[in-house]
Amino acid sequence: MAGTRRRQLGTVLSDKNDQTIVVGVSWLQRHRLYKKNRRRLTRLVAHDPSNSASIGDRVLLEESRPVSKTKRWRLVEIVEKVDVAEIQPEEIDRMPGETLGENTESDEDQA
Repeated sequence: MAGTRRRQLGTVLSDKNDQTIVVGVSWLQRHRLYKKNRRRLTRLVAHDPSNSASIGDRVLLEESRPVSKTKRWRLVEIVEKVDVAEIQPEEIDRMPGETLGENTESDEDQA
């Protein structure tokens, strides 16, 4: 079966670099002594020329020639698109217009 390229299905972990995504591929490894399966995560660096994938998306990757020092995979398709909120976790509890590190009267009353 020469000429076939491996394909992997994974989740995008990072899309911060230009035309590059880091994809986590989960697989099971059997313990030699205890014979229990444990989940492992392999991080693959893939080429995304259109910057279309974002964090949390399920993507299909295919092996390719080396694009850079670490990129050996390319994005084939986005299987499932996930909407991730633009708001950061530390911004959830704050009131609109409030900045980090700023004490308000309500914070002092509660203490």
